[in-house]
Amino acid sequence: MCIFQPDECAYGWGMTDLFEDDTPSGSNAPEFSVSEIAGKVRKLVEAELGWVRVRGEVGRVVHARSGHMYFDLKDDKSVLSCMTWKGQLRDIGTAPEEGMEVFAEGKMTASGMQSKFGLNAQRVSVAGEGALMAMLERRKKALAAEGVFAPERKLPLPYLPDIIGVVTSPQGAVIRDILHRLRDRFPRKVLIWPVAVQGQQCAPDVVRAIEGFNAFRPGGALPRPDVIIVARGGGSIEDLWGFNEEAVARAAAASDIPLISAVGHETDTTLIDFAADRRAPTPTAAAEMAVPVRSELAAWVEGQEARLARAVTQGLARRRERLADLARVLPRAEALLNDPRLRLDRAEDGLARGLDRAVERKRAGLDAAVARLRPSVLQARFAAQRDRVDDRAGRLAPGLLRAVALRRERLANAGQRLRPAPLADRRARMERDVTQAGARMMSAYGRVLARLSDRLEALDRMRVTLGYTETLKRGFAVVRKGEAVVMDAGKAQGAALEIEFRDGRVEVQANGRAQKAQKKAKPTEQGSLF
Repeated sequence: MCIFQPDECAYGWGMTDLFEDDTPSGSNAPEFSVSEIAGKVRKLVEAELGWVRVRGEVGRVVHARSGHMYFDLKDDKSVLSCMTWKGQLRDIGTAPEEGMEVFAEGKMTASGMQSKFGLNAQRVSVAGEGALMAMLERRKKALAAEGVFAPERKLPLPYLPDIIGVVTSPQGAVIRDILHRLRDRFPRKVLIWPVAVQGQQCAPDVVRAIEGFNAFRPGGALPRPDVIIVARGGGSIEDLWGFNEEAVARAAAASDIPLISAVGHETDTTLIDFAADRRAPTPTAAAEMAVPVRSELAAWVEGQEARLARAVTQGLARRRERLADLARVLPRAEALLNDPRLRLDRAEDGLARGLDRAVERKRAGLDAAVARLRPSVLQARFAAQRDRVDDRAGRLAPGLLRAVALRRERLANAGQRLRPAPLADRRARMERDVTQAGARMMSAYGRVLARLSDRLEALDRMRVTLGYTETLKRGFAVVRKGEAVVMDAGKAQGAALEIEFRDGRVEVQANGRAQKAQKKAKPTEQGSLF
């Protein structure tokens, strides 16, 4: 649709305005080239429709490899082609999507190459809140289908973070509310990443801030936040639209640091709220989620300390009572020692009698040992041992004589086997064996040598047969250029050549006349033709 009057719209004027109505048809009609017609149409379109604002539904959207964007605007009757050049995409505003109803502002122009006109759209805005909500719902369903909003991927918030990263505008009241609330509840270190919270730069700034905080390394120059708060005050859906961009939702979902979304008031809902790990209804509530109340925490610690002291006191008292009860049940010390004392007294009385009986037993054993050690008994033992020694000495001499005789007999037998006659016989036998073995070896060597000689002669005959000299005898010749054999006619042009025949060699020039002939000589070496 066009916001101009029908007679001023791109579809309201015709090509008849280019010519004189009263010019008669015939040879006197003005003559134009195709390029002149295309140029006039373009000038007319750009002059009459310099800057227009068109409302319509977005049709197909094409992003070319060159970076330019092409899309269609349509209503129930017509379609208008639109294009946005690569350098204009940064300031276009809302990126058109198929099915959106938008306002497109830009300059009308015409293309002479295909006789088409179109709108160079430089700014695009959504036509109405209903269209924005419809587009938001489509994005929400698409991201939910991909699992971007899945509960299982959400991270828990730390109980007491050391560093809090805040992504918001540094000029608004939001950052003051967050800092004030943190100071009241539990003062913490805060890193602020300033961003634009509405307009075209909102989404890119927020994405860079989230990715930038995640890029910090622990122990670096800037500390890595333990939790991130993305905050903005309330506003219309157009003001909050930067937080509905798909890139912002994906960056929040991909954050490795727990992220709290605090965009708008409690009734405002954006895509980052679904992708964040926690959603706060207001920026102040986000600060309350990030840290506990210090006074309440201190009171809780004091309460726990008091409970611990009471528990320890009560435990000691209960154990003291239990000890007293057990002490009353135990008997008196005197009663416990009566039986041991009685056993000790009885043992003391029996000790003297036991010692006397032990001394008597030892004395009786000593008397029995003394009785066995009388001189007559010792003399009898000595006599028996002397008889045994004499008997052994009498048997020792004959035994030695028999052993010496046996060794002498064995030595005599060995001497008889080593007489000179047997040694001469053995030597003659060994010489005979060596002579026979030598004769057999020479016979075998002769047979092997004859076989190898026959094989060598056969190989030599084959060498002569396969040599190139035999080929020369059949009428062939070898052409050489220096030491190299010439095998192609092209290589023989313009050079001194040497031709070898079966009976000698001839040197020739490029004109083919012989220069010098060698004497007939037998080739000194044989080998392959090549």
